[in-house]
Amino acid sequence: MARTARRKRSTVANRAIAATAALLLGGGGLIAANFYASAGEGWSKDKQPPAQAENAAQQMSTIDCPEVANSITDVPEAARPAVDQELAGIDSQITAAYQQFADQKAQIEQDPAVADNAILNPLKDKRLESLNKISAAITGAGGQQPQGLEALAPCTLRAQAQPATASPAPSGAESAPAEGQDAGAQGNGQAGNGQAGASAPPAAGQGGNGPDASDFVSIRSVRPNVVKPRKLRQASRGSFTTSCGVNKNKKYNSDNVIVAPGVSNGAHHMHDYVGNQGNNAFASDDALAAAATSCRNQGDKSTYYWPVLRLQNGQAEFDVNADGGGKEGNAGKIQTPAEVTLKFVGNPTSKVVAMPRFLRIITGDAKAFVNGNANANASWSCTGFENRQLKDKYPICPRGSKVVRTFNFQSCWDGTNTDSANHRTHVAFADANGRCQNGFKAIPQLQQRIVYRVPPGPGFAVDSFPEQLHKPVTDHGDFINVFDTRIMNKMVSCLNAGTSCR
Repeated sequence: MARTARRKRSTVANRAIAATAALLLGGGGLIAANFYASAGEGWSKDKQPPAQAENAAQQMSTIDCPEVANSITDVPEAARPAVDQELAGIDSQITAAYQQFADQKAQIEQDPAVADNAILNPLKDKRLESLNKISAAITGAGGQQPQGLEALAPCTLRAQAQPATASPAPSGAESAPAEGQDAGAQGNGQAGNGQAGASAPPAAGQGGNGPDASDFVSIRSVRPNVVKPRKLRQASRGSFTTSCGVNKNKKYNSDNVIVAPGVSNGAHHMHDYVGNQGNNAFASDDALAAAATSCRNQGDKSTYYWPVLRLQNGQAEFDVNADGGGKEGNAGKIQTPAEVTLKFVGNPTSKVVAMPRFLRIITGDAKAFVNGNANANASWSCTGFENRQLKDKYPICPRGSKVVRTFNFQSCWDGTNTDSANHRTHVAFADANGRCQNGFKAIPQLQQRIVYRVPPGPGFAVDSFPEQLHKPVTDHGDFINVFDTRIMNKMVSCLNAGTSCR
């Protein structure tokens, strides 16, 4: 259902318009990047979300609510529309509560009881009502009553993390200059980090809504960390590339037809779309199949989408007063990618089978900042340095090098379902050796590579739910397979035969 009520723009959005002091370089938080292993592997134990502060004087950064969707895994088909509506409503409740928190932050820091009385207790009551409706929808459709949902109702405030100190580049971690980079840009000073000439982002990011200095790190300080499994004799070694443009026609919306079908602004942040041109909250499978596509191969009507990336330069965008945009803390000039590569690859241990039409896959977690890292999966790097990947930091690239976002999607399918109640359990990542487990079948793996030409240094961020503070760990990508049968069969043949096709 479309949202028609218009909220007063919050303090978060108002602050996000003005650019002020430049961010300082932050560091740390590196992980090993494995293209096939589960998204949760490689995270250090000390990178789990910080505990809530008990010291009333400590500054609080955001609202932390237990994720409901991941706890609901058995939903009858007839109950899914009602459950999806309630889950989208829960997201809206958190958004509204975070905006209230941002407006009253100074009062809350002086008197924590303000948060309980004005924000957290009313939010708990609203969440409990929604959780009861979810339970009723499931049991009303013949499903088993979910247990323990009421425990997910309370939310807390998250303490503001202490800023990290800058990390020097480890010895031996240097590489040759990136393409187009002059030798004078080497080294670890400001010029070497490409900060000269950088745009000046708002202090503490978007008016206190993130990102902050600790969310950026020089790519030079990252050791090469990409690990790929060895390919066995029976591997499917081929590739299939589809060219769908870079969204020059500026198709944007803040919907998410996978997780919030039928709900306008279900994502609470803006998405870039390439491929299918009919994707919005109300698009049925039939509507997607009938829509136009930006892909060169007209047999690919698949939809590929991800949160937009913006410069934190205080420049107003078309959505500055809109839901999903400035009203929810997503402000700044949207950047059109310089390149988008959509490649499907095989499995290192076996042949692959065709994806079913309308298979839905979400990779990464839009709420990873408060949920934890279990489903985080996007990677950040720089051209010329792509053997060094980051998941919980934005890269500062040397001059002449571009920012790169990479999504390596789940490549194992349960063999039956095109979606699941939590939109995750019907697909899985291969293990560290590249094998699909638990009876899952290997399917073509979508690898998305998105390149941006942005000013060097910090000063950019992806859109996010307001309470996620534009953290890089929340980056995510979405895909719905709308290849026609002939092209999908061609893809499988190319991968299994070890050939490169388009």
